Amino acid sequence: MSTKWWTEHSYLNSKLWKPTLALGAAAALLLSSGCSLLPKEAEEEQLPTITPAKLSQKPTYDVKTQTLETKVRGSGKLMATIEEELYFTEENDGKRIKNVAVKSGDQVQAGQLIAELDVSDLESQLKQKQLQTRQDELTMIETLRKSDEVSPEHIEKAKIDFELKREELASLQSKLAKSKLTAPFAGTIVSVYVKKGDSMKAYDTIATVADLSQLTVAASISGDDLKKIAVGMETQVDINGAGAHKGKVKQLPNPKQEDSGGQNGGFPGSFPNGDQQERDSIDNYVLIELEKFPEGLNRGTPLSVSVITSRKENAVTIPLAALRSYSGRNYVQVVDAQGNKKEVDVEIGQQTATDVEIVKGLTPGQKVVGR
Repeated sequence: MSTKWWTEHSYLNSKLWKPTLALGAAAALLLSSGCSLLPKEAEEEQLPTITPAKLSQKPTYDVKTQTLETKVRGSGKLMATIEEELYFTEENDGKRIKNVAVKSGDQVQAGQLIAELDVSDLESQLKQKQLQTRQDELTMIETLRKSDEVSPEHIEKAKIDFELKREELASLQSKLAKSKLTAPFAGTIVSVYVKKGDSMKAYDTIATVADLSQLTVAASISGDDLKKIAVGMETQVDINGAGAHKGKVKQLPNPKQEDSGGQNGGFPGSFPNGDQQERDSIDNYVLIELEKFPEGLNRGTPLSVSVITSRKENAVTIPLAALRSYSGRNYVQVVDAQGNKKEVDVEIGQQTATDVEIVKGLTPGQKVVGR
């Protein structure tokens, strides 16, 4: 009887379990398919880390000792120690160029013809004047032979007239002589500015002749800086293509008469009447003698010059960026090892483009704060 009960009970349980399993499987399938149909959740946005801005720190500088040099600067070129611009003067103003006898690069000797003007009209006048003068000489001789027959006053007047006519002849001969331009010394023609047929204006440069065997550094420096320079001061010359070279000031430019406005300070500028630009001449430049002149350089090579006007050894200095000024007071901010700052009044000396000398108020090794 007990066996029958267990069998019946098992049979009933199996009957009930199968639907339950089927129902569970269906529910699981529904859940799995339902999850796949739902929209995906948005991924969480990753925000960047924001670092708070730091307050800028002002730079600090060491108080140190160094050799402090004050310089003035200029630019220039290589020029021949002997060179000259050649031109006609006002005696032949307006004449035309008849002939140019040289070209750039020609070697010339002293007295050699460079150019000449067309003065055929003057040559005709000269011939007539020479014949007239000869006739006057004969007349004067005849007058002197008859000195016993004429008054002394008449003879004196005849002599004066004769001398005046001779002066006219000499003036005409001089004008003709100046119609030919010749080399003042042996050298090289470095430039020719005219050609045959050009109309000549007085003092216009016709050609430039130079002795290229000896070159020198010629520098232009502003009038205010020029007043700080003296012969013998040390220099540094940077020649284009030849590097830096040490030298000394050998010669200062010739002072010029101030113009009507007084703006050139007595140094190379314009002519007093302002009508003409000053002629280019080596005398208008600061001349510098190099310790060793480099070889293979040409006239006209550009260069820059620094002249040391003052030098101080072991000067206590700080950068200009650390110096503060207010109402005539010069001071700095000194910072100690703990970062504490305090203002200190200072007395300054010479300055360069980057540093300033501290005569009183600081000692080497201290630190100062920049502006």
